[in-house]
Amino acid sequence: MRVLVVDHPLVAHKLTVLRDKDTPSPVFRQLTEELVTLLAYEATRNVRVEPVNIETPVTAAVGTGLVKPTPLVVPILRAGLGMLEGMTRLVPTAEVGFLGMARNEETLEAITYAERLPDDLTGRQVFVLDPMLATGGTLREAIKFLFKRGAAEIVCICLLGAPEGLSVLQEELAEANVTIVLASIDERLDENAYIVPGLGDAGDRLYGVVN
Repeated sequence: MRVLVVDHPLVAHKLTVLRDKDTPSPVFRQLTEELVTLLAYEATRNVRVEPVNIETPVTAAVGTGLVKPTPLVVPILRAGLGMLEGMTRLVPTAEVGFLGMARNEETLEAITYAERLPDDLTGRQVFVLDPMLATGGTLREAIKFLFKRGAAEIVCICLLGAPEGLSVLQEELAEANVTIVLASIDERLDENAYIVPGLGDAGDRLYGVVN
């Protein structure tokens, strides 16, 4: 498993505004999309490509095209949906699947409640979108789920991560072909397993509180 923290001034700036409790939902959504596009630029550095022959207005040339099947993007519902536009803006030909996983607030364990994915992911590159890597439970189960379907490589794009969650993933997935791409590794988790300093509940800040 590899961990990449994207060190770029624009990433740091956009993340700072996201953290601000006074940033309204419409601005939060827009900045999330922009930040994900910046993270995705680094996350797709090893995307599979092949030479393609093209004709420019001047002459024949050899360019670069994405290998088929194209990458599969899997947002973790619901907060991961807020990251999808930023990812597909960079890779518009990517296929999109969905995985619904939620954390049991009592046990802190992840449960799967919905999925829309191919039954066979043999050899596929998969990009998982999940804003917050807190305890690591949800992302761990999502990664295991995708590997069971045959995924060859998984890249997870998160806005924030906590050391505790990264330790959980490292412990169980140390030898797996997994890359975690983050804008920041924060200080710790609090007693409610929220990231500190964090940015609050990403889903609620993206879409409002659902009662």
